[in-house]
Amino acid sequence: MTSTAATTAAPGATPRSAARALFGRQARLRWVHLVLGGALLMPFWLLSVVTIGSLTGAGNALEGNTRLQFAAYAAALPLIAVAGWLPMARPLSVAAARSLCGQPAERFADGPARSRSQRARTACWLTLHLCVGAAVAGASLALPPFAVALMTAAFLPGVRAYLAVDSSPATIVLLPLLGVASLVALVAVSAAAGALLARCAPLLLGPSPAERLAAAERRAAELSERNRLARELHDSVGHALSAVTLQAGAARRMLDERHRDLDFVTRALTAIEETTRRTVDELDAVLGLLRQDDGGPPGPEALATVPTLASLDTLVAAGGAPVDLRLAGDPLAVPAQVSREAYRIVQEGLGNALRHAGAVPVELRITVGDGEVEVTMDNPTAERRPAPRGARAGGGRGLRGIAERAALSGGRMEAGPRPAAGAASPPGWRLRVVLPYGARAQ
Repeated sequence: MTSTAATTAAPGATPRSAARALFGRQARLRWVHLVLGGALLMPFWLLSVVTIGSLTGAGNALEGNTRLQFAAYAAALPLIAVAGWLPMARPLSVAAARSLCGQPAERFADGPARSRSQRARTACWLTLHLCVGAAVAGASLALPPFAVALMTAAFLPGVRAYLAVDSSPATIVLLPLLGVASLVALVAVSAAAGALLARCAPLLLGPSPAERLAAAERRAAELSERNRLARELHDSVGHALSAVTLQAGAARRMLDERHRDLDFVTRALTAIEETTRRTVDELDAVLGLLRQDDGGPPGPEALATVPTLASLDTLVAAGGAPVDLRLAGDPLAVPAQVSREAYRIVQEGLGNALRHAGAVPVELRITVGDGEVEVTMDNPTAERRPAPRGARAGGGRGLRGIAERAALSGGRMEAGPRPAAGAASPPGWRLRVVLPYGARAQ
């Protein structure tokens, strides 16, 4: 049934497709593009007419000197190629082709032509466009009046006399048919020429391999920047929300108990206030990176408010869990970029401990020296208590983010269960990250 319907619809679909190809909107736009090429050829053609007429004394081409007209047409082509060699010829040609040729915009190159190959392809395109466009524009001016004369010659003896044809019955019948055929031929040739230019446009005006590579590198840089900002938001906001959730849950449980500890509730609310205030500052810093207009790397002003290892005391104090911080070496000796990455790694590690083990003691050791920063975090894997109301279900992307930060800094990460080492050291979880800097990073 379906096959029969498709077979029945096919004969009607073909004439409609042919009519759309000849008279559709796209065909009309391409014809406008061709006529535009013919109009652009006129200054070059007139310059060639004046030059050739002056050198040869061949007379005025506008008075009907056909040989001079075609000679000027041929002489105009090298001048067009020279104009197409200019860098700004490509963006102008691309603007017209994008609007009128019916090709996707991403298939065209952006910006002026810089290299020799880009200019050569632009010169070929401009020569082809103006050459073919002049032929179609000339035919569009000359053929319609001639076709109307042929179609009316059957009824007007004066027109037959002007055309120097007889009045036989065969001539009377054939002349209108020839007029209609010439118009159809003009439409078909115009559509074919427009399709030819549309096919050639991406080849001659499209990006070169070097431009495609540069565009791919720009997209990769943009994706890398988006991932970096996503890590910044995840580490700062995610850790803060985990700490706030834990503090708020502990304060709520303390208020629900019979013997309320108002001092503990006050300390918890103070920690929540300090955590949220610090997180707002960090969020402003990250959003400041997003508000940059130049799209380049963040400048020192934008990074000045991003915390570093020098801010660890504040992070540990409002972390929501008891942290034993042991620092060896001078954190101020660490370059700012590596120090920021190390701070975010510590922040995310503390957030992971809060989310997965609760408010358990955390041992944090940071060693600075010999061209690298080593961050080691140990926490026991206590039995998980029911999650506080409003806590986030499931895990996060913390370890992946830490691994990405370490890899981008040329470092390495190790994370996994830590075996028990006697009664003083129960089983737990260990996170170890090493970030090189200076000559070690090279």
